[in-house]
Amino acid sequence: MSLAHEIAALHWRVLICDELSPAALAAFRDAGIEPEIRTGLAEADLIAAVPGVHALIVRSATKITRAVIEAAHELRVVGRAGTGVDNVDCAAATERGVVVMNTPTGNTTTTAELAVSLLCAIARHIPRADRSVRSGSWKKKGLLGTELTGKTVGIIGMGRIGRTVASRVQGLCMETIGHDPFLQGTDCPIGGGAAVPLLPLEELLARADFVTLHIPRTDATANLLSAERLALMKTGARLVNAARGGLVDEVALAAALDRGELAGAALDVLAEEPPGADHPLVGREDVILTPHLGASSHEAQHKVAVGIAEQISQFLLEGVADNAVNAPALPAETRRRIAPYVMLLERMGSFLAQHLGEPTRKLELTLAGEIAGEDAGPLESALLTGLLRESLAGPVNFVNAPHIARERGLRVLHDNTGECHGYQSLVKVRASARGGEPSVLVTGTVFGTNPRFVRIDDLHLDLAPRGLLLLTRHSDSPGVLGRVGTLLGQGAVNIRRVELGTPAIDAGQDAAQDTGSHAAGFFSLDNEPTPATLEAIAALDPVESVQLIRL
Repeated sequence: MSLAHEIAALHWRVLICDELSPAALAAFRDAGIEPEIRTGLAEADLIAAVPGVHALIVRSATKITRAVIEAAHELRVVGRAGTGVDNVDCAAATERGVVVMNTPTGNTTTTAELAVSLLCAIARHIPRADRSVRSGSWKKKGLLGTELTGKTVGIIGMGRIGRTVASRVQGLCMETIGHDPFLQGTDCPIGGGAAVPLLPLEELLARADFVTLHIPRTDATANLLSAERLALMKTGARLVNAARGGLVDEVALAAALDRGELAGAALDVLAEEPPGADHPLVGREDVILTPHLGASSHEAQHKVAVGIAEQISQFLLEGVADNAVNAPALPAETRRRIAPYVMLLERMGSFLAQHLGEPTRKLELTLAGEIAGEDAGPLESALLTGLLRESLAGPVNFVNAPHIARERGLRVLHDNTGECHGYQSLVKVRASARGGEPSVLVTGTVFGTNPRFVRIDDLHLDLAPRGLLLLTRHSDSPGVLGRVGTLLGQGAVNIRRVELGTPAIDAGQDAAQDTGSHAAGFFSLDNEPTPATLEAIAALDPVESVQLIRL
């Protein structure tokens, strides 16, 4: 280490908030940084501890809330030793120019191997046989299993973990088929010259002897394996879920097992963790349940601990932000300057993915005004991150989003010659599905440090893109918003703000040509409406469509 690095290292304060492998401490010390260790702190104690701290390191126990971030005036970076960053308020971090980084590849092998282990265990009734022997029995009755050789595994989600599972089960002489709506072509390469044929979901379910899930839990994938889709599976098939809880309708799964349609299931994750004693899958002999062990191996914990220590050290000493989930690798001053636009583009991507409702094949990004003078790369990464996170398995961040987009054939077109229309800076993004139809246009800007959507398709508005948004398309007639508001009130849903979008009049168009026959309502909500409330709104005669979007 150079003398300059040694001096710089003495300046930085790093606080480790959760238990980490001792190897992480060694990695920090190799970089000349002596971290402080204070684990198990309640929020109030953490708030008192963070003034003057430059970096926070967590696993999953400690929550880095907005209050903690606002109290840490010198905070530069939050590191998560693991994949998920649900325990970090990334929006608050982005607003303050704080980088949040994770270690996305540390648990790939461990999670994939767990899925394969569950597959083997459910095929041969290993947990049930173990319990039988421990109870004093030595009988094989009821424990007749099935060979894996020659069987077909259907892998739903061909991301990093799904591809690793595919390579492992091919080594067991199993046929592999896959499904991933965001991959183009007929095959997914998995390395070593091997590939997995890609099929529609319904065809995969009908062909597979084993089905394993490797996708995120989003609105689009919630209960992906519903009662209807479980009914499509082969009689005697087995199901493995080591991805996320809520992907499988667990009540419907229990019913399918009761009817003998499925031979068994193995789940490392559940919709509610831990499950209650009355959960329909608890206590079943044909179901294996494990307590979310996906990343629980010595090797994975060592990798993520060392990885985050090295990343934090590199960021503090050299300014390089590897595996940043909320910011590109930029100089600190540039990062602070464009932070509000990074947030705007990320939320634009999330909105477009949800509103379009189909896999995006092309994005057209137009920058105008002062923002057009900035490097478009970080803004594109933010846009892609927000868009791809809504649909892909595994972590998507500012580092890997462009690569994932290229892998899926998602094109991004740039234009820095747009008009500002009176704004200091303006960002316009059009997202198109395959073939160009349908497409959605959203235009935004930043007021101070606050992102705003100012146009969606042909509707002008002033919308803060955060939290829950209820979108209605309806006839432009008196009383519609009142009726929608009444139904939300009856459903105990509080409305924070309402924006009424009106059709835009393009340059050169006579105002008299605008019929005003349609309008759109944008309801910012404090809490989520029930499906029954949404159905009641959709049933109103003037309402043409209803959509709930989470930003």
